[in-house]
Amino acid sequence: MNSTTIEVTETQKIDPKKGTLNSTSFLALLGTQFLGAMNDNMFRWFIIPIAKPEIGDAQALSLGLACFTLPYLLLASVAGYLADRFSKRTVIVACKIAEIIIMILGIWAIQLGNLYLLFIIVALMGCQSALFGPAKFGSIPEILRDNRLSKGNGLMGLITVVSSALGFIAGNYLYHFTKPSLTSPGSFSDISIAALALVGVAVIGTIISLKIRSLTPADPDRLFPFNPAKETWHQWQLLRSSTPLFRTALGVAFFWMLASMAQMNVDTYGIHELGLAQKDIGPLLGILVFGVAAGSILAGVWSAGRIELGIVPIGAAGIVVTSLLLFFTGSSVVPGSESSSHFYYLLSLLWLFLLGVSSGLFDIPLETFLQHRSDVETRGSILAAANFLAFFFILIASGVFFVMQESFKMSASQIFMVLGLLTIPVGIYIFKLLPNATIRSIVWMVSRTIYKLRVCGHDNLPKRGGALLVANHVSWLDGIFLILTSSRPVRMIAFSTYVQNRWVKWLTELYNTIPINIDDGPKALMASIKTARKAIEDGELVCIFAEGKLTRSGYLQPFQSGLMKIIKGTGAPVIPVYIDELWGSIFSFHGGKFFWKWPRRWPYPVSIRFGKPILHPENEKHVQKVVQNLGIEAADFRKTYQMIPPRLFIRKCKNRRFKQKIADSTGVELAGGKVLTGALLMRRLLNKHVFKQDEKMIGVLLPPSVGGCVVNASLAISGRVPINLNYTLSDSDINYCIKEAEIKTVLTSQKFIEKKPIDMDANVVLLDELKLKATIFDKLICLFQAFLVPAWIIERVIGLRHVDPDELSTVIFTSGSTGKPKGVMLTHHNIVSNINSADDLLHLTSRDCILGILPFFHSFGYTISLWMPFLRNMRACFHFNPTDARTVGKMVEKYEVTLFASTPTFLRHFLKRCTPEQFKSLDLVITGAEKLPQSLAKEFEEKFGIFPTEGYGTTELAPVAAVNIPPSRQLDPDEISAKPGTVGRAIPCVMAKTVNPETMQDLPDGEEGLLFIKGPNVMKGYLNNEEKTAEVIIDGWYNTGDFATIDEDGFIKITGRQTRFSKIGGEMVPHVRIEELITDIVSDPNEDEPEVQIAVTSVPDPKKGERLIVLYKPMNISVDTIIKEINKADIPNLWIPSSDSFLEVESIPLLGTGKLDLAKIKELACEAFSSKVTS
Repeated sequence: MNSTTIEVTETQKIDPKKGTLNSTSFLALLGTQFLGAMNDNMFRWFIIPIAKPEIGDAQALSLGLACFTLPYLLLASVAGYLADRFSKRTVIVACKIAEIIIMILGIWAIQLGNLYLLFIIVALMGCQSALFGPAKFGSIPEILRDNRLSKGNGLMGLITVVSSALGFIAGNYLYHFTKPSLTSPGSFSDISIAALALVGVAVIGTIISLKIRSLTPADPDRLFPFNPAKETWHQWQLLRSSTPLFRTALGVAFFWMLASMAQMNVDTYGIHELGLAQKDIGPLLGILVFGVAAGSILAGVWSAGRIELGIVPIGAAGIVVTSLLLFFTGSSVVPGSESSSHFYYLLSLLWLFLLGVSSGLFDIPLETFLQHRSDVETRGSILAAANFLAFFFILIASGVFFVMQESFKMSASQIFMVLGLLTIPVGIYIFKLLPNATIRSIVWMVSRTIYKLRVCGHDNLPKRGGALLVANHVSWLDGIFLILTSSRPVRMIAFSTYVQNRWVKWLTELYNTIPINIDDGPKALMASIKTARKAIEDGELVCIFAEGKLTRSGYLQPFQSGLMKIIKGTGAPVIPVYIDELWGSIFSFHGGKFFWKWPRRWPYPVSIRFGKPILHPENEKHVQKVVQNLGIEAADFRKTYQMIPPRLFIRKCKNRRFKQKIADSTGVELAGGKVLTGALLMRRLLNKHVFKQDEKMIGVLLPPSVGGCVVNASLAISGRVPINLNYTLSDSDINYCIKEAEIKTVLTSQKFIEKKPIDMDANVVLLDELKLKATIFDKLICLFQAFLVPAWIIERVIGLRHVDPDELSTVIFTSGSTGKPKGVMLTHHNIVSNINSADDLLHLTSRDCILGILPFFHSFGYTISLWMPFLRNMRACFHFNPTDARTVGKMVEKYEVTLFASTPTFLRHFLKRCTPEQFKSLDLVITGAEKLPQSLAKEFEEKFGIFPTEGYGTTELAPVAAVNIPPSRQLDPDEISAKPGTVGRAIPCVMAKTVNPETMQDLPDGEEGLLFIKGPNVMKGYLNNEEKTAEVIIDGWYNTGDFATIDEDGFIKITGRQTRFSKIGGEMVPHVRIEELITDIVSDPNEDEPEVQIAVTSVPDPKKGERLIVLYKPMNISVDTIIKEINKADIPNLWIPSSDSFLEVESIPLLGTGKLDLAKIKELACEAFSSKVTS
């Protein structure tokens, strides 16, 4: 019993002969036990009421129990011999045949009216059960696989107690209906019902037992115990030789003693305390044994494939409490008061059920431990000795019960009190033996109530030997969850300032926590490291949070080198661990504080993922990358249970049904309830009047507005795929997108088409006209659904429950800067995972309002501006023109906007035309699409008090991949969350790396290379272009096509675009760097709204491979002056374009999104210089 937890897993060697819980043999064994236990109790409780008028209640109960129990003591050695010497199946079948004979003799004894012969028959039943017991229990581990033992024993316990309850009730009712009397026995017909029931059950049980498969004798050469006392003594010595097994057997014996006394006492309690008739006693004992059944199942479930002895003290505590409650309840009944009796009867049923549950929790782990830890060769003898001890205690119980009632005249309530008091020292003793396991079980049960725990990769934990667990650190509960989920004890490494606290010191000492204190100098630090190394070398599991502190931002912080000092040279593996979803819980720093916040969900989901062992880690960075990769796996696993965006949309709209949710610059404002009503109504109208049933891809031509939001949401809850078409493209490109996506219908409005006439190859539906088709009934039904029908009913009715998270949420066509637009397929999981990561970093609250100025055909506009406010308890407002700075300023002020995303170009507009008063509510401005000049960022901060930060993303990444966290959203100033000049770190559950563009080998920190991103935000692929998809997605890593460096803290600096590099003389020359240099030379700092004046591209060159070409607008500075200024810069000569490589153009070609039209720029350069190249 000194071993607290034994792990039994599928990875252990499985005996092909052993089966699962639904195998024929095990089911037959359960059926045999069910009918046998039912018949035992039915016969006993049929006899006891017959004997009560003759010898009194106490003597009848005690004598019946003693007669039934004594054979277990006298035949213990014989039972063990039979279970070992012969096939256990043979013993079981023989016992069942004997049962038929005994039942016939019992009916004959009643007919004779012989009281003592009846008790002899009860003793014979005891003999049959005594011989049956070891064979029954010994056959369980021979029939079931090891990893099914706990649940198998739980089911056996359930079957036993249910059948016992039914037997108890049936026995009392058989007596009530037949009313046999020993003084005046009637004819056989008077008890024919009882005879048929008793003999019939025995016969059926015998037939079922024949279905148990043949079992090999454990010890076929064992000799018969002609000296039972000697054999019993041998078995006793065998049991006594193993202290854990002996203690366990004592615990089992104590349980049976309590159970026997409780069973007898319930009869007396019901009659004398509650004033019930004999036939009405049944429900009391029935509820008790059903409680034991529930406790048995609960013990099996809580053990979760292990033998969890920590549950035993919890069961003991339950026995104490419920026994004392029964004492107070029974003592409180007012004699003669029917209402009082009825009330306390119901209360007694509750306490008896809980007493049974507690007893099941107490017994099942002990029974399972006894079976699992006993050797197969001696299992029969060990179980026989344990049974001997248990029934010796039962025999004592029968005598003690008689003495308590007859000599001490104790009431049934007082006997329950004594049982409770007797259990107190037993529970304390077990707790002293198993403090770790008990606390572990208590915490596990509490945590399972508050948290929903999911564990993956549990088999990666070594079954034996030392190992170092390396985990991310998200909350104060991380260590507890790791201890709970490990099948072996784990020694945590923790700062001594935490573990030396007097409130937790005893607990950390109990779990052998290794304290570490960096403030005590290098010697103390090395002593802690040596302690950890020694523990691993001794075969223990040690866990370290390698970040060195709890994350204050949700980011995984750089791993410290201490883990390598611990593991290096030990030969033990590192087990990477990722703790997922705890960021945001009350024990994390989410929201800028620990503890004092409401949980966002109940129960709160927690996932723990154990990775494959790392046998020889290169360094801490190697381990960190493996842990990060586990984070990606964890995020991907979330889709198996997380809601898709349309389902979350319904819930969040209902949460804000009377509060503003979205608004736009036309003055339209909608609360959540009206947004949902509009989406449901639009869905209803589109399905009724527009769409065919199989129509999936739907085009949308609307600006960022309330109407655009509602239409996109209506398509999403319809299970269709909204495709927001880029209305800045040419008609031919728009029709190319329509054809690629097989769009049959495009939704737009009359007003939009008037402003932007487009000749489309699709059925154009004007939503203004469609709205007129809505009837009063349509509106009322949608209003009713939105405001009164629960979300779970709506999603079932409209069919959202079975939508796969990997199904398409949208297709977003790229701007086509290097050719024809490509359709990027984004799934529901792409969208929701990107929003989850953004929320983790930005700490969004109901106070937040986002301004959406980017169109919905832009991935940022679709994911962040549209769906993020829909999936969070926040607001959004929209304006269709990002260059209309005056309106943007008014919108920010009116709706108290707190965050928006923009490009540096648009920021210049806001800087010139918006006032600090208008932007006073802003605390987060993120830029992307182009490099943010630091001078512009400082200017913006000086005027508005907000420092814009850069982020990074692409359409293929849904879109956010990295972001800097500004001081306004930074929870801990000591944690680096932003670096000027970078685009930030990869968002949570996303990884970034750089590779050599030629060898594709990973590069170390600081080296420039191609940027690859991996995570749940990586697109499903390009529409109708598997070849291109395979080019850019390699083993889950997306090739961004951008060149970058990643520093030691994980911050990414974009240095250029792969398509915007030229290979000249064997060197890579970045176009963007040259553009920046020339732009700085030619730009006028006083210009109100600087336009794009320079673009660099390249054309083929026969000598150097490529030649740089500079396109420029007319300017007041000569080319020669530009080249002179460039020469002053510290750049290689190969980077400097020649004077004859400059091409003046009327304007620099741009896309509708404001980005350079690289394809057109290249075309102009080739047209101008092709003849020169040829010549």
